[in-house]
Amino acid sequence: MTSRVIFFFLLLFTLTPWASPPLALVLGLGFGLAFTNPFLSPTRRAQQILLQLSVVGLGFGMKLQQVLHAGRAGFLYTAIGIAFALAVGMSLGRALRVKSTPAFLISAGTAICGGSAIAAVGPIAQADDHEMAVSLGTVFILNSVALLIFPAIGVALHLTQSQFGLWSALAIHDTSSVVGASAKYGAEALAIATTVKLARALWIVPLCLGTAALKHARARIKWPWFILFFVLAAVANSYLPQARQFYGAAYALGKIGLTVTLFLIGSGVSLATLKEVGAKPMIQGVVLWMIVAITSLAMIRYGFAAI
Repeated sequence: MTSRVIFFFLLLFTLTPWASPPLALVLGLGFGLAFTNPFLSPTRRAQQILLQLSVVGLGFGMKLQQVLHAGRAGFLYTAIGIAFALAVGMSLGRALRVKSTPAFLISAGTAICGGSAIAAVGPIAQADDHEMAVSLGTVFILNSVALLIFPAIGVALHLTQSQFGLWSALAIHDTSSVVGASAKYGAEALAIATTVKLARALWIVPLCLGTAALKHARARIKWPWFILFFVLAAVANSYLPQARQFYGAAYALGKIGLTVTLFLIGSGVSLATLKEVGAKPMIQGVVLWMIVAITSLAMIRYGFAAI
């Protein structure tokens, strides 16, 4: 009973102006580690739906020209980054003697969009429940760390809004933490990060098709339709100014929804999750993530990648 009361109290707090995406994640992690989430299955389903709705809401605060420019500029870096992360991740997995399936899932989650990529490609790769849990646990833990430390690193390195937005989109696993970190950094960073990250998420489709071909399996792909609605929201904001008040409200709700989503994600990380991951998959995930983050940051800092 106590855990339920605390859960609802914290959930209500994330709806207030005093909550922010990083704070919501910290509160969720604290709750998940101190208690057992009494609503684990419902919150996991809710966070997926709420994240997609929040991303669409954020689209109402962006201009189509901004979205198209960031999408075009980030396409090449995304393609190179995905190929690089998959190759390095699988090499690390072999070196650490991580089983091939979780090694592939961790690599895919780091390369594309965290838990969403793992959830999409896992059944096609014929991953069992334990392999899925280990891979998701590894990515979720690192994803949470990234949201908390990336804004501070960006400030320390004096990254511009556009530099930070591109870096977070290329180096943070899940869309939720990319949006949360960039929203903390600034409006321009948020626009660039969200657009490039969503373009990166589209690579789930060819990854699933390629995995199915290698596994000789029938691919049942979950198309990320919410990305289309995000673009349509930007179109409406750019060319239909009559509903400006609605757009502002939708954008504000999107930011609130993101904050709630991060609390729900954090509340799903428990001590059992940490134990189940184990040392080798976690080492693979940490080393791969650091290589991707440092490499992409160096490219951005020295002008090889820019928006």
